[in-house]
Amino acid sequence: MSQKFLIALAGFSVLLASCGSDSDGPQLAGRSGANNDSGEKLYQEAKQADDSGNHGKALKLYGKTATKYPQAPSSGKARFREAQLLEEKGEVLKAFDSYQKFLELYQGTGLYSSALGRQAALAQSAADGEVKTSFLGMKSGLDTDKVVKMLEQVRDNAPKSATASKAQFTIGALFQSRKQEKEAIAAYRKLVSDFHDSSEAPEGQFRIGKVYIESADRGNQNQATLAQAREALQDYLNQYPGHGRNAEARQLISELGGRNVQKTFDVAEFYLKTGEVESAKVYYRDVIARSGSGPLYQKSKARLAELGER
Repeated sequence: MSQKFLIALAGFSVLLASCGSDSDGPQLAGRSGANNDSGEKLYQEAKQADDSGNHGKALKLYGKTATKYPQAPSSGKARFREAQLLEEKGEVLKAFDSYQKFLELYQGTGLYSSALGRQAALAQSAADGEVKTSFLGMKSGLDTDKVVKMLEQVRDNAPKSATASKAQFTIGALFQSRKQEKEAIAAYRKLVSDFHDSSEAPEGQFRIGKVYIESADRGNQNQATLAQAREALQDYLNQYPGHGRNAEARQLISELGGRNVQKTFDVAEFYLKTGEVESAKVYYRDVIARSGSGPLYQKSKARLAELGER
């Protein structure tokens, strides 16, 4: 017997042994008929446990059915029910991941829309909890990064749907609640860019201006921040005339104008105190030119008179 024949025989023996193993991994496609029968039997065992109220056993068997026999006729139903049971247990991340596995393999089934809806609801609920606990100063069960990834997955699973635009808006709202201003602005801008005609887009554009104002209120009151706030609110008015927050946007723009004048007056006062008289005069003149009337106008006129200008 030749050496080549012995090597080939040994390799064939290893192959037979591996094919006969009873692992938990997906079975080979060539054995699909037998696998389908085994998968259906396991599914029926899971359903029997489920119907009798033994949800712990059912959960394990549904998961095993979907993982080991993904081509079995009831595999999709097994995965979907696994996700439902995990959701009922409050296992948010595990349920979300289980719905995701379903969505990736069973797009043509009747349960697909339901899985999309439940996954979106889980992500939205997690985000709502994050926002509320953030505003109340409490610690939530899930961190921001995990919730954002959930929302991004929801968005990407159905990028042309209303669910996608709502998920993108919620990403912005979550970052805004966490005072992560750059991330919030980027998320709202993506919303307006990718979902310009969605019901959330006008509010997203309005909130870009609000986030800049919130940044200014926390001490970042430089001219650039206020100018960006005004620009964002003006873009909102231009792009979405007649939207419900138009009047509020106009009021905010008017207030921003007053802030700019106050900022200019403060700069003039700073230069006056440090002895930079000529620089102070420039800013006092700017206040007079931009305000036209009011307390800062009168104060600036008085300062210039004190400095020898009439």
